[in-house]
Amino acid sequence: MGFRPFVYRLAQRHRLSGWVRNTPAGVIVEAQGEDAPLADFMRAITAEAPPLAVIAAICSEDIPPVAGEGFEIIASGGGAGVIQVAPDCDVCPDCLAELFDPADRRFRYPFITCTNCGPRYSIITGIPYDRPFTTMARFPMCPACRAEYEDPGNRRFHAQPIACPECGPRLAFTDAAGNEMAGEPLALAVELLRAGKIVAVKGIGGYHLAVDAGNDRAVGALRRRKKRDEKPFALMAPDLEAIRAFAQLDAIAERLLEGPERPIVLVEKRDRTQMGLKGRGTGDPHISPQVAPANGYFGVMLPSSPLHHLLLRENFAALVMTSGNLSDEPIAYRDAEARERLAGIADAFLCHDREIHTRCDDSVIRVFRGNPLFLRRSRGYVPRGITLSAPQRSVLAVGAELKGAVCLTRGEYAFLSQHIGDLKNPATLRSLEETAAHLGRILEIRPELVAHDLHPDYLSTRAAAGMGLPQVAVQHHHAHMAACMAENRLAGEVLGVIFDGTGYGPDGTVWGGEFLLGGYAGYRRVGHLDLVPLPGGDAAIREPFRMAIAWLHRTFGAALFDLDLPCLAEVADRKREIYLRMIERGINSPPTSSCGRLFDAVAALLGVRNRVSYEGQAAIELEALAEEGGEAGAYPYVLVTTGGGTVVDVRSMLRAIVEDLAGDEPKAFIARRFHATVARAAADVCGKVRAACGVDQVVLSGGVFQNRLLSEELAGLLEAAGFQVFVHRLVPPNDGGIALGQAVIAGHAFS
Repeated sequence: MGFRPFVYRLAQRHRLSGWVRNTPAGVIVEAQGEDAPLADFMRAITAEAPPLAVIAAICSEDIPPVAGEGFEIIASGGGAGVIQVAPDCDVCPDCLAELFDPADRRFRYPFITCTNCGPRYSIITGIPYDRPFTTMARFPMCPACRAEYEDPGNRRFHAQPIACPECGPRLAFTDAAGNEMAGEPLALAVELLRAGKIVAVKGIGGYHLAVDAGNDRAVGALRRRKKRDEKPFALMAPDLEAIRAFAQLDAIAERLLEGPERPIVLVEKRDRTQMGLKGRGTGDPHISPQVAPANGYFGVMLPSSPLHHLLLRENFAALVMTSGNLSDEPIAYRDAEARERLAGIADAFLCHDREIHTRCDDSVIRVFRGNPLFLRRSRGYVPRGITLSAPQRSVLAVGAELKGAVCLTRGEYAFLSQHIGDLKNPATLRSLEETAAHLGRILEIRPELVAHDLHPDYLSTRAAAGMGLPQVAVQHHHAHMAACMAENRLAGEVLGVIFDGTGYGPDGTVWGGEFLLGGYAGYRRVGHLDLVPLPGGDAAIREPFRMAIAWLHRTFGAALFDLDLPCLAEVADRKREIYLRMIERGINSPPTSSCGRLFDAVAALLGVRNRVSYEGQAAIELEALAEEGGEAGAYPYVLVTTGGGTVVDVRSMLRAIVEDLAGDEPKAFIARRFHATVARAAADVCGKVRAACGVDQVVLSGGVFQNRLLSEELAGLLEAAGFQVFVHRLVPPNDGGIALGQAVIAGHAFS
């Protein structure tokens, strides 16, 4: 990140002698001079640090003066500590100005960079971070670049990816078969995108599939070819002004969007009145209604590389920029692989000859209570270390099944990998194994243990079994709780409210609406949502109407099919008997306490979604509906004390919802009341646990807490009741953060 050149220039300014070097323990500086310049030098290190630098601590000591003059940068060296690697980042303002300056020798050069910006993690092949250990090693510097690289006063001093049109990587534009097309590559790409074609664009961490976001036919073609029926696409716009034309931005969203990490940020649509529940549009001519159907938000980002800036500026109001893959596969990042996997989707490829060594998909964030909340932590943030409350043994944690990511620990640091994908096929499993090996290599971490989910059939669990290390199986929801504790550096005992879709329960049931009391060393279940059958197992996740039937049966018994509800109308008479037998006899219908499945059930009851095409769709659309409802009170519920803790019985809520539907109550108000009811019930359980145990620290984790309405309501209720509430800020609340919890639990078990 250019810290050594920065220190060098500071020392020159203050006329100090000495040296600076990188070590695994951090940057070490030896500086010699008069007292006042030394004091100014120390202050400037913090006040003027480079844009990408994060200074955790500065320690100093006086040493005897030595002979010699001048200040130098010396080679990276060894030493105790943990190596840190910088993430990839966007173009800095200085490089961006040069990119569009006709007088500059890098005018419109798509690989412009300096010490303050550009690729890092995705191009590193080994350590130390010097050019021979990056994918830029195959591009010898021309004399002009070499002079900049060796000039301590230059912004590109020791910038490892430095390049120019004379010596650096080059663009190419090919057809779907890989044949290079004659003409200027960027101009050809713009021409095809304007014509409604799909172009695969090679970015920093992999390929995107791009289409003109205002071209309805092009967006529809991308959906069909990518086999992505309804899941929202991400948008890339040239600047904030362009985004304001179709979305609402606040100061926090703007700051996140313009940060060097360049994440996708969820922002509210400017015109929600035509959002609809069946895919109607935004009412805005800039964006096709097929970009984010039945959703109140757009996922937007700003350009994250010079190539993106060139592609967007003065050409498009916005482009769809979605990961270059088929559903459930990891993002394509190698050129030959991309041509093979994306040939049936993309009409052409805008590519280049700078190799991507490590794939890294886009990060996704939403704003929660004035702070970022990760839905996916990846490019721009990985592999920043997370500081733990205490040092521990080195552990490799392999996560669960959905939203795969691995975590490595060493000393007091945990390093969570980039988003890998859902571990449902061999390609994603290979990506997980490659990521774990690469991260361990560049961070010089050799794990002593491997932690995995308690579920025996997850591919990640099977991978852990083949690693030849002692294994630690970690219960899914305990890992969620520990992850939130770890990033907030909590110790001792807390109360965890863990709401998600499904997780393997040690009692043989499917957990997902849990209240856990404990810490890293262990936990006990002190409450949960009422149990209902999961009719058809995984089929109930894909078809929320099954969960509506299960909850209606729990509430009304076999008379449920006498109710006049849209979610029941499409269930044929012969199927009704089958579902009743499954539920009543427990045939392929394991009991579940899942909060995510309760959201699915209510979404089906309200006619929001009977079937889903992507994970969480019913709950996402239910939240969007609830946001239109305003303050609406809450429904009744009952807390039942049992030998296993407090059970939240919501049958009275289900009865009231059915009555409201019969009375033509607006569905938005019903959805809002449902959210409020879940929040109030959870807060009441926390109150009961505190009365019995005295605990007043609560952590909120699990995929359901991606829901802003529920999270804000519950956090507010708990804080009003005097609880200290801790939420996720550094890792996702969903399964993308679960490896962190596995790692600290395993590390504690073998401390």
